[in-house]
Amino acid sequence: MHRTTLPPQFGARRFLSWNDQQRSQHGGRVQKVSVDAGFTCPNRDGSKGIGGCTFCNNDGFTPSYLRDQADITRQIDTGLEFFSRRYPNTRHYVSYFQAYSNTYASVDQLRKVYEAALAHPKINGLVIGTRPDCVPNDVLDYLAELSHSKIVELELGLESCDDATLARVNRGHDFACAQDAIRRAAARGLQVAVHLMFDLPGESRESMLAGAEKLSALPLHSLKLHQLQIIKHTVLANQWRRDPASLPIMSPQDYFALVVDFLERLSPHIAIQRIGSEVPPALKLAPDWNMRLHELLPHVEALLLARDTWQGRLSGAARPKHSLSNE
Repeated sequence: MHRTTLPPQFGARRFLSWNDQQRSQHGGRVQKVSVDAGFTCPNRDGSKGIGGCTFCNNDGFTPSYLRDQADITRQIDTGLEFFSRRYPNTRHYVSYFQAYSNTYASVDQLRKVYEAALAHPKINGLVIGTRPDCVPNDVLDYLAELSHSKIVELELGLESCDDATLARVNRGHDFACAQDAIRRAAARGLQVAVHLMFDLPGESRESMLAGAEKLSALPLHSLKLHQLQIIKHTVLANQWRRDPASLPIMSPQDYFALVVDFLERLSPHIAIQRIGSEVPPALKLAPDWNMRLHELLPHVEALLLARDTWQGRLSGAARPKHSLSNE
């Protein structure tokens, strides 16, 4: 019987884990501490649109303490108090600028905000969440400068690699914009992560899987995969209430299968940060999977094992060899 020999960077897993990679690179766990600096978005302030993306309600993933405290240092202190209890062996903490578009300001304004976070004695770096159309070269130059002495990750909300889908959910940019932003950031030595959402309205299974090939051709460092969730006070929520059948939502089993099919087609050199998301039950209308976030990954790992497959198996990367085994 043959035993699959997986790419060595996977360790004991069948995909490249960002958490494992960070532990190896930085000597222990790297924990993100969310910060809300009061930024907005060009898709909300009228620059490109009003109302934001059809699925977006930042309250769905913003910790409550960020809405209660304006001071960045206090936000960090509150987050550290929580995470130090939950993950007592954390090696590094980084400030995660998560809500809205956190490069949507001048470099001088960004410098004040970011350096306020970096002044905290327990913060070793930054994760900057933003849009592909909000990263001009002077901002990227500044982030590259910071990355010489701090952990810096640029996280771009892409959501889909399909232009028709991006237009349908009112993103305000196309995939070419994302390609350009990723390449300009990576050319400066920045680690670039992309946020991708599966099951957006009207997107086909084929176009979602095609996204794996498109992303594999880019200098990406890591990827977040999320399932669509219908959140209150969004355009999608209004549509779903009027006609739930107009927004068919995957079962968990179909989602796990899609994630595995996607991973098979994705470069084995792109680290996976997460394979799902979770919003507060009070804000979520659908889907009702009756699962917590931490329960999703074991299902994906079990399916990878059951299918004897792995990240990159069907990609253009070199295929793993097989070794003889009596097992």
